[in-house]
Amino acid sequence: MFDFQKLEVYQKSKFFNKEIYALLKSQRFDRVTNDQLRRASFSIMLNIAESSSRFSKKDRRHFLVIARGSAFECVAILEYLEEIHEINSDTYIYFYEKLDELSRMLFSMIKKLSE
Repeated sequence: MFDFQKLEVYQKSKFFNKEIYALLKSQRFDRVTNDQLRRASFSIMLNIAESSSRFSKKDRRHFLVIARGSAFECVAILEYLEEIHEINSDTYIYFYEKLDELSRMLFSMIKKLSE
């Protein structure tokens, strides 16, 4: 087992990614929105994994910052989808809460690597 697979934040990001994938399969968003949301959600998980392969704290932190940025990107896309009535408020809140948790976990890891 690789180190990143043991991380709770990685497991949660993988679950989030699977849920976004299911949402995209069940909805008919435009091609750009589908692509961007899929890539941003995937980026969270992949950058967490890549961060664990780096030797320096600075390099690990860099990939976690990118992962956190991708979480913010997902929030922005989902907020937009809710505002244009492509998803309902309950769906938005559900995903928002998952992203908030991921963001907090990533922030904590980034902060520890900054010390």
